[in-house]
Amino acid sequence: MKNFAVFLLGLTFKAVAAAPPTNSINYDSETYDVNLEDFNLYDYDENLTIDQREIEIGTVLPIAHKQIHSSQQLPENPDKEESTSKLIDGSTQQRSALPGVLGPQTNAGLPTCLLCTCLGNTVYCDDHELDAIPPLPKRTTHFYSRYNKIKKINKSDFANQSNLKKIDLTSNLISEIHEDAFRELPQLEELVLRDNRIRQLPELPDTMTFIDVSLNRLGSKGIKQEAFKDMTNLHHLYLTDNNLDHVPIPLPQNLQSLHLQNNNIQELHEDTFCNTKDVTYIRRALEDIRLDGNPVNLSKTPQAFTCLPRLPIGRLV
Repeated sequence: MKNFAVFLLGLTFKAVAAAPPTNSINYDSETYDVNLEDFNLYDYDENLTIDQREIEIGTVLPIAHKQIHSSQQLPENPDKEESTSKLIDGSTQQRSALPGVLGPQTNAGLPTCLLCTCLGNTVYCDDHELDAIPPLPKRTTHFYSRYNKIKKINKSDFANQSNLKKIDLTSNLISEIHEDAFRELPQLEELVLRDNRIRQLPELPDTMTFIDVSLNRLGSKGIKQEAFKDMTNLHHLYLTDNNLDHVPIPLPQNLQSLHLQNNNIQELHEDTFCNTKDVTYIRRALEDIRLDGNPVNLSKTPQAFTCLPRLPIGRLV
């Protein structure tokens, strides 16, 4: 009887334990706390070291990252590497520093465009204590070397300068100019030699439009006969403050300004400006003539000005 009672009690307990709950439970995925330790996210051996675990989990460096930290690093600027050229001794040289880029080498040990200033086709060498003309790049069209100590202009100073149009050597110590220093310059138009010590003006090309040789030492033989005759485009001729004793005739027909003040001109002739054989001739272009500061009396030769649009400036009594 006792055994039967124990058997019934056991059946009752099993029935209660197996019965479903009276109220069902709903789990909300947003509010339900999941314990990650209950999930086997990474399948690795617990006996591995910490470093081995990191590699197993997936902390391997990317290929690009490895290359940056490798002993053979990529160049910072690939174009820079291409712009350098290897020399025979193994050194490198930038292409931008190739010979000729900064002009020819000067006696001072520097290229012309480092010793002076090069802007486009113009070379400025003003106030550099130069005692000689520096070699110019072949592309030079305008050259300024004022306020220096240049004493001589050689034949080779402007050799092969086929593009040169203007030369300005104001305020130097020039006393000697080679006869052919400017002759072989096919495009030379303007020449300024003010404030020097020049006694003899060399032959100039017929392309001249502007000449200024004021404040020099040109005497009676300082300018050759008919020196300006064939310069059909010469518009301005400045010869002030020299020692000239005559007007350098014949003058080009297109001449507009002639400055001869402060010389030693003592007389004029009827054909100095006009054509005595043609009374109808008029020189319309020549409107600016300066003869003040000369010992010439303009009123003694009135026929010399009849063809001019304006009378010269100078002494009339």
